[in-house]
Amino acid sequence: MKKLMQTTLAVTLMLGLTSSAQAMSSFSSAKRVLPQIYWQLEEEFGQQSTVYCGCPIELSGSAKKPKWTVDLKPCGYEARKNKNRARHIEVEHIMPAWEFGHQMKCWRDGGRKLCGKDKNFKKMEGDLHNLFPSVGEVNGDRGNFQFTDMGAKPTKYGKCPMVVDFELKLAQPPKEARGLIARAYLYMAQEYGIRLAIQQRRLYEAWDRQYPVTAWECRRNELIKAEQGNDNPFVTKHCPLSR
Repeated sequence: MKKLMQTTLAVTLMLGLTSSAQAMSSFSSAKRVLPQIYWQLEEEFGQQSTVYCGCPIELSGSAKKPKWTVDLKPCGYEARKNKNRARHIEVEHIMPAWEFGHQMKCWRDGGRKLCGKDKNFKKMEGDLHNLFPSVGEVNGDRGNFQFTDMGAKPTKYGKCPMVVDFELKLAQPPKEARGLIARAYLYMAQEYGIRLAIQQRRLYEAWDRQYPVTAWECRRNELIKAEQGNDNPFVTKHCPLSR
């Protein structure tokens, strides 16, 4: 364990020295960097997986220009409708762009298209702390639905434990993802002054307590800080190296 911590710290320092450590200027730039982070996470933790379904991510290429694909067989994923989209990894906004965008003037005046020209929106849209790889079909189905725990049984995606209720416009994530979802939401709200409904905030605060930060989440947070220049304090406060 001591050796792992020393190696982790050394790599972090190295990345910090070689990285520009600047906020992502856009969602496009973030999508180029995120696979690099997962390449490093695989080096240290082994096989990486998608956020909601736990499907293995296959990385190829190089550390500087990695490519990723998803393997659906080991996780028992079955496409609900869009088999082509299911075969691809898409970068999921845990807090949807709609949620932070619709509170901005540019969104009210012209929707996401107009906000795409706004520097602040582009920074929020590209914030790596809010981005996770997802099976493309699930990313599309979830859309901008709020997360909740409605005690529903997963039935739409084979063995994938994600629930999307199109009638209620709600999404129920698996327990394994609830902690990181909560901490991403709380971070975005605090970092950018985004208003959350009282019940929504209470849910994420509860999930933050119920589903503790893992060593993997701490490391991901460090790697993002090295690239983006800031950490997620809702993660950092629980990580040993930050104390």
